[in-house]
Order: sequence, then C-alpha cells, then structure tokens
Amino acid sequence: MNGGLLDIGKDFIGLFFPNYCFGCNRSLVKGEDTLCTICLIDLPKTNYHLLIDNPIKGRLNGRLPIDHALAYLKFRKSGIVQHLLHQLKYNNHPEVGVKLGLTYGRELEQVGFQNEFDVIIPIPLHPTRLRKRGYNQSAKFAEGLSHSLRIPWAESISIRKTTTSTQTKKSKQERWENVEGAFGIQSAEKIVGQRILLVDDVVTTGATLEACGQHLIKNRCGSLSIACIAEAQ
Repeated sequence: MNGGLLDIGKDFIGLFFPNYCFGCNRSLVKGEDTLCTICLIDLPKTNYHLLIDNPIKGRLNGRLPIDHALAYLKFRKSGIVQHLLHQLKYNNHPEVGVKLGLTYGRELEQVGFQNEFDVIIPIPLHPTRLRKRGYNQSAKFAEGLSHSLRIPWAESISIRKTTTSTQTKKSKQERWENVEGAFGIQSAEKIVGQRILLVDDVVTTGATLEACGQHLIKNRCGSLSIACIAEAQ
C-alpha cells in the first residue's frame, strides 16, 4: 500500500515538475531516467568494443601499450554527444556521466568485458578544478561502468600534480606538451599486477591518456586498457 501511494505521489509530482531527457529535452516517462529511450537508441555508437583493432588503438600504437581501446560514442560538433558532454562538464549534471557509464557497461558485459579488468581508474582532475566543478566527470563515467561491470573503481590512485589549460584547439604536439609531467601515482602498491581500465571523457589525439597511462605502466600495473565516453576526430 505504501509503495503504491509513493508511486502515485511521484506521478503527481511529475505532472507539475517533470523530469526531462538531457538529450532531447522531452519529458521522461515512467521507467526512464536521464535519457529517454529514443535518445539511447539513437546515440551514435562506435562499437569499437567489437573490434580488436580500431582507430583509437591505431592512434596510440607505438605510444602506449594497451590491451583494449574503447570509446562508447562518436563526437560530432553540435550533435547530441557534444550536448550531453556539455551538460556533464559545465551544467552540473554528473548523472549524465553515470548514465552513460551504466549503459556502456551493460554493452561491454554482454561480450565478456567484466572479466578483462581488475580496477577502473578515471583520468584525475587537479584539486583546484575539482573543487570548482564539484566532481570529476570521468569519475562519474567510471562509477557507471563499475556498477554495470561489477568491477571496483578508484579515484585516488592517479593524481594530477599540475593544473593544465584546456586541450581544445591545441595541436597534437601542444596537447602532449600541455599534459607532460601533469600526472603522478598515489598508493602505487595498489596497481602492481592489476589489469587497469583507464577512463576519460573524450579522446582526440590521446595525449592525456598517454601521459597518465605511462605513469601506471611505470608503476608496474599488469596491463592497461582505455575507455572513453566519446571519440573526437
């Protein structure tokens, strides 16, 4: 009885304060959250988890030894992915990152990726930027992946030692120079021999993943894989 009354109350509240889809701004129906079913179906997926050799792995070939290179979505200027990332990073909606992690994690689980990693580590934010934003957008993606894949995630192992300017509009060389020396490892003993999935929001040249990943490899992780919300060309 109480549960039924609670559902009625939620439906009544929804009439006056509806939840909206962060993708299309339409009202969500019962059973939906964060993104509507139509937007979830229409997301521009890469399906790189079905390809051992894919463009991201090729992009990092010779720069970073990785087992798996994954990206959930294709980033297109002015498209839904850019809109969702803007909501996640600048409009104080961490639930977007969690939702994308949950949905991608379920797709990865369907093809056995829950057995491929021991720990999920997000690219860290510098403490000053973390305080300003209130959360790490990559950590929210890691949180969702962790829940679906049932693999622990850790935000405190990899650290950002220096603050860096945005990578947007920088050349490949400038991106690398911008993040070189920016990362460090805290509690290195926790990654020795561990199969790590390093996650970020967007991969373009791969400079940030390379700089952070090199520290994990130098501290003797067992293997390294990467996953991002989106791939930008």
